Amino acid sequence: MLIPIGLEPDAEVAAGVIGFPVRHSLSPTICQAAFDELGLDWVYAAFEVAPGDAGRALDHMRERGMAGLSVTMPHKADVAAAVNELSPAAAVLGVVNCVARDGDRLIGHNTDGAGFCDALLAEGVDLAGIGCAVLGAGGAARAVVAELARRGVGEVAVIARRAEAAASAAALAGSVGTTASLTDVGQYRLVVNATPVGMAETEGAGNLPLDPDLLHVGQHVAELVYNPLRTPLLAECRQRGVASSTGVGMLVYQAAHAVRIWTGAEPPVDAMTAAATAALKGR
Repeated sequence: MLIPIGLEPDAEVAAGVIGFPVRHSLSPTICQAAFDELGLDWVYAAFEVAPGDAGRALDHMRERGMAGLSVTMPHKADVAAAVNELSPAAAVLGVVNCVARDGDRLIGHNTDGAGFCDALLAEGVDLAGIGCAVLGAGGAARAVVAELARRGVGEVAVIARRAEAAASAAALAGSVGTTASLTDVGQYRLVVNATPVGMAETEGAGNLPLDPDLLHVGQHVAELVYNPLRTPLLAECRQRGVASSTGVGMLVYQAAHAVRIWTGAEPPVDAMTAAATAALKGR
């Protein structure tokens, strides 16, 4: 059964996150801040679910009468296969990061790409017609590529070590999708780091995903890594006067979409951002 971390096994939980491991997740902090700010008597909890048990977790979600679940690794594809219906974004990507209950039916959504783009728009980045370079071809990169195309950018170039993976991700952008190399980065108005390079407590924690000398004023660099808040890439951008965004924006706005789906209320993004930032500064 779903056992909430840090709570009594039978505690009443309205929504939560499943993953393995999951104790590091900031979703409880961010979503609980949203529920509290909205004045909802809802509890959000983390549930550690072993690989292969996603289907049973969804059954327990129904039994508990929960409104929704956030989904993180390694369950995103398994959940996509187990829900009753997929949103258009989730169907294209084949992965789910948010589940909503509609009676006995479970609807799978993917809010990553929309969260990423909404965060940029909130910072005043105009996506219409611009050229974008996305570094990486994993799940987050694919969500970003697909959503950028939906938002009307002029080009999405995927840059990845494996040519096949890059081409597959670029195909999600349709006619505006292409592949490129790292040396081409200077050509693009928006540069997205969708690789784990620079992430805390990894082998690449102090590394850069590209040669920072390729960057210049007039570009905007968006980091998907959110821990640490200021990655080596962002430090280089600041030094060069290149506009940039931390990974907190996507983290918060993808959760905001989930809160809106579950509650029908407009999510309190400022409170969610403050909660996420405070938690990351405390790490």
